[in-house]
Formats: sequence, C-alpha cells, structure tokens
Amino acid sequence: MADNNCDCWTFLKRGVCNSSSSTTHSANTIPRTSLVYDAATETRCLNASNRELFPPNEARLSSDNLDPPTSTKTKSPRQLLQFTFQELKSATGNFRPDSILGEGGFGYVFKGWIEENGTAPAKPGSGITVAVKSLKLDGLQGHREWVVEVAFLGQLHHPNLVKLIGYCIEEDHRLLVYEFMTRGSLENHLFRRTIPLPWSNRIKITLGAAKGLAFLHGGPEPVIYRDFKTSNILLDSEYNAKLSDFGLAKAGPQGDKTHVSTRVVGTYGYAAPEYVMTGHLTSKSDVYSFGVVLLEILTGRRSMDKKRPSGEQNLVTWARPYLADKRKLYQLVDPRLELNYSLKGVLKVSQLAYSCLHRDPKARPTMDEVVKVLSQLQDLNDLAILSHHSRLSQQGRRKKKPEGSKSTKDSPLNIGKHRKDEIKLQLCK
Repeated sequence: MADNNCDCWTFLKRGVCNSSSSTTHSANTIPRTSLVYDAATETRCLNASNRELFPPNEARLSSDNLDPPTSTKTKSPRQLLQFTFQELKSATGNFRPDSILGEGGFGYVFKGWIEENGTAPAKPGSGITVAVKSLKLDGLQGHREWVVEVAFLGQLHHPNLVKLIGYCIEEDHRLLVYEFMTRGSLENHLFRRTIPLPWSNRIKITLGAAKGLAFLHGGPEPVIYRDFKTSNILLDSEYNAKLSDFGLAKAGPQGDKTHVSTRVVGTYGYAAPEYVMTGHLTSKSDVYSFGVVLLEILTGRRSMDKKRPSGEQNLVTWARPYLADKRKLYQLVDPRLELNYSLKGVLKVSQLAYSCLHRDPKARPTMDEVVKVLSQLQDLNDLAILSHHSRLSQQGRRKKKPEGSKSTKDSPLNIGKHRKDEIKLQLCK
C-alpha cells in the first residue's frame, strides 16, 4: 500500500499530468454504453495482431495535453541528473551496435557507464552501469511520451519501479538514463531462453510486479500504467521485478469520476476489452493486463501468437475454459516445467487470473488484493513431481510385482497418462 503522506506524489499535484475532459477516439474505438461484454464481442476485440493499438499517424494525437515537467525548475524529492548528448554518446561508446540492450517503437536502449557522482562518462566496467534510451526523431511515442516518462518516473519512487537517473534534452535529442537491470525483461526469460524460468522465480516476479501496480493505484492521486506486459517487466540480478516504460502512463480518475476518457493505446492481447471499445480507462484496465501476464507466466505462451492454430492464437480466449474447470487446470501449465511447480500455486494463480480477466471490470480484484493472494504462494513445497513420486511409491507397496515381470502401468508408454491423472486428482481436492 502506498504511503499517502509520501512526498514523491507532490509533483503530480501541480497538474503536470492532468488531462482535458474531452475524448478522442481512434478509428478502432467502438463507443459503448456498458462496460460488460459477452464472449463473442470480447473475442472479436482481442483476436487481432500483436501490434500497438494506435495507428502510426495517431501516435502523437491525443487528448492528453501535457506540459513539460518542471522538476528541473522546482524542488523535487529526488533531483534528476541532466546529461549532455556528448556525455551519453561517450558513455555508450558512440552508441555502438554491440551495446544495444533492446529496441522498441521509441528507439534503441544502449548499455553505458557513468561516474558514480555525476554525469561524466566512465570506462566500460567501471563507475555505474546504466541503460540509455534514445528516442527516434520519428518515434511512435514522440516527445509527449518522453515528457510523461520524466514526469512520472522522475517523481514516483518504489522498489518495484525502475529508477530513472536522468535525462538529456538537447536540440532534437531526447534520451533517458535508467538503472541497469542485469537480467533483462521477463519476456526474454519466458519466451526466448532455452532453460525454462523456475516456478519459484515466476511467483517472485509476479509478486514484485503486482506490488509495483498496487503502489501506482494506491496513491492519493492514482496512476494507471496502461501498458502492463512482459516486455515492460525488468529483472535485477536477484529476479526482483521492476516496471519500466511509463510513456503511456495516465493520471487516474479523481473525486466522483469513475473513469478517465482517453485515446486507446497499448498492445493488443494485453489491453482490457472495455478500454479498447470505449476509451474509458480505470485501474481495473491494468488488472486485466495483469491477468494476461499471469496466464503467460503460467502457460509459457504469448498473449498473441499467430504461429499457433486458429483456436489458440489468443491466449485469453484459449485459456478461459480451462481456468473455469479445476479438472483441466493442469493442461495450462508450461510443459517445460516438467512437474516442477506447486500444485497449490497453480490452483491459486489460475483462480487469480480468472478473476483478473473477468468481463465485468467491477468484479476484478484490486491490485492490493492480488498482492495478498500472491504473498501466500512463496516457498510452497507441494511440488507436483514429489506428489507423483509419492503416489508411485504407494502403488509399489500395495502391489508387489512378481520377479521378472513388469507392470504395464509403469511402462514409458503409460507414465505420461498417470502423471496427468494424478495431477488432475490433486487439483480437484
């Protein structure tokens, strides 16, 4: 829970992040009067390509009118460093290709080094390691998103939010300097590594990301993240999760307002259907996105995957029937884990994902409630593989096999079936 007296929220009170009350809908927005939709409508909305929700020509059009942050002119809880372009050019070795950490619609992220007490560049391997995001001149996010990033990350401080160290605004150059996250993004660990991410690490990462969202939602002036996805969850050396990329963040509704009306941005497969259809944004929009990420962590599947059969391309559409049936839950688990997961953990995560993905936004849990559930799932030792071995031992004691004979039940052809039957029984208890 955020501390309402924490002065890191004071910057937002100056009105930097307030939006106008007018609503600008994209071409893909369908105005509706209700925020609850049937399965068919939701499926039509979600079954789209995995791309940004807004067309390129709408990237810089918005009702979210913002002024540049004033943190360099007024006192703030933590003063950001202001770098020159030449300093960051030297810190990254002239932005050399082999220092690239990643790429997005905004531009490239480079690895660099700076001195500990200042903005001066340091030799590789010395000083402080940083990540330098360089905005493309024609980037989709544009200057507006750069301003939002500085305004939010420069003022909101939490262990599960990536730390913004400083920025550069010089002529046409727009750069941001962050703390370096050793293990990269959750997306890389789930989908691009040959070694599967252990179940215990998945729970730890999920809990950390949930705490980050809960902090944003729980402040005196709530912030809606609006782009929660695996590629925006970064990991340090201990697999602590931190939310990054606040270019689409939005100040939440205040007073008696139930939602914020805004342009529709984000990524298909993660965005809540009611937000895509109406442009009405609430904290429960983030909760839906969190549910999608929970499914990705549980299944090892991407939210949108056009390489899969037609009925399995959208993860939410494919997984929802399994989430609603305890007897089928085991079929969702990432097969690469090979029974190295908690039976209770799978059950609770599946139930939590089902709640977060509820078609009625009001029926979804708050992120504080999500944190409470996930906090109980750490260090569980009821691994499926241990249960499987225990069951096999019990079967062996009940029925001794004659010498020279071999039970067909324990043959390699049948062991997979027994494992599934056993897991099904465990989850149904």
